[in-house]
Amino acid sequence: MMAYIYLLLLFLSYGVSLVTSRSFPSDEVMALTTFKEDIYEDPHLVLSNWNVLDSDPCEWFGITCNKERQHVIKINISSSSLKGFLAPEIGQITYLQELTLQKNKLLGIIPKELGMLKFLKVLDLGMNRLTGPIPPELGNLSSVVKINLQSNGLTGSLPAELGNLKYLEELRLDRNRLKGAVPAYSNSTFTANTRGMYATHSNLPGLCSSSQLKVADFSYNFLIGRIPKCLEHLPSASFQGNCLQANNTKQRPSSQCGIYIHCAESSESHQAPSPKHQRAEDVAKRMKASKPAWLLALEIVTGIMVGSLFLVALLTAFQRCNSKSAIIIPWKKSGSGKDHVVVYIDSELLKDVTKFSRQELEVACEDFSNIIGSSPDSLVYKGTMKGGPEIAVISLCIKEERWTGYLELYYQREVAELARLNHENIGKLLGYCRESTPFTRMLVFEYASNGTLYEHLHCKHTSSLARFTCNG
Repeated sequence: MMAYIYLLLLFLSYGVSLVTSRSFPSDEVMALTTFKEDIYEDPHLVLSNWNVLDSDPCEWFGITCNKERQHVIKINISSSSLKGFLAPEIGQITYLQELTLQKNKLLGIIPKELGMLKFLKVLDLGMNRLTGPIPPELGNLSSVVKINLQSNGLTGSLPAELGNLKYLEELRLDRNRLKGAVPAYSNSTFTANTRGMYATHSNLPGLCSSSQLKVADFSYNFLIGRIPKCLEHLPSASFQGNCLQANNTKQRPSSQCGIYIHCAESSESHQAPSPKHQRAEDVAKRMKASKPAWLLALEIVTGIMVGSLFLVALLTAFQRCNSKSAIIIPWKKSGSGKDHVVVYIDSELLKDVTKFSRQELEVACEDFSNIIGSSPDSLVYKGTMKGGPEIAVISLCIKEERWTGYLELYYQREVAELARLNHENIGKLLGYCRESTPFTRMLVFEYASNGTLYEHLHCKHTSSLARFTCNG
């Protein structure tokens, strides 16, 4: 009898869990699946139990659901060495309250879609490798209490929209590359008395509007100007290592701050013209009014011509920017591109690395027929440059729909890092191949006739950059 009761209870619990899993929002499961797909290095296998066929992710590592197991409310995967990009689809996890991914190796930008998470209380992306600006959309996180973006490579100015976060208590933005002034209020020309008068006005964004802010760290950036009076209660260490006008905190040397201060002074000089400038403008207006008709007609025609040329140049540049191809293996023709994500790529990143043409490598590697190695994620060809050394060419193998702007950024960074390596036990990178017709991504190494140190240790051929996958 007891056995029968036990089986009945087991059956009922299974039925309840089955009903719950069926009611789990599919968009949240899809968002988590996309998050996993955009992580291409998981050395500790923390995402190994993220089964995409399981419609109930509440048992996945790092995932916490609400009591009814109907929504994901927490994602906490810290110190796991995850390498990849933040999927914008995270913004579809509507009831998410905590997103903690600190101490990983995340690349790329912070998706603006995170600003859609109205219930988010903790956003912790500190100690990663994120770049680009802080999205102003984060000012829409109406419930957030803590934001940690420290120790990344974030650039741009501090968005004044952060002042909309009325529950924000902790803000850590230290050790980035942020510039500009600390936004106290939207109008930087207010006097001190005026600021005090409107300090509690909810329509003026700026950190002085965040009345609950107790902990903030802006140190080791390139911030300029003065420390807002409403933030002077913070420790002086919260502002050190910047370009601020502060006597009681240690700032960067002028040699590092010159360009940022100059830009700020230039922008301020254009905000409010002096009385002398105003009078000069009035004189200029009167002179324009006295010009003869033929001269005015000539100026109008010239302006139209210049404007037309500028418009043509702008349209041409726009067409070139949109003429991207999708990556393929060397012998295929390019397909249609699907990369619509804005990624900040430094155009000077590869300026010191030799660039080979695809035609050069095709001739050197006998029409890419001399294959000496392969893996699930790359093909290796042997060749001989004309009048030069023997080479090993690694061609990245990836389905064209998987090549994104994020992977392009990672590819260029890896090329730059490999080019700086110079050791007798490491294959020397001679250059790279990056073309769009057909779209090609290759690495050119000096051929190691006796094998590399890695091959002797692991008894197999592989590439230090072979981290992409050909599998769907």
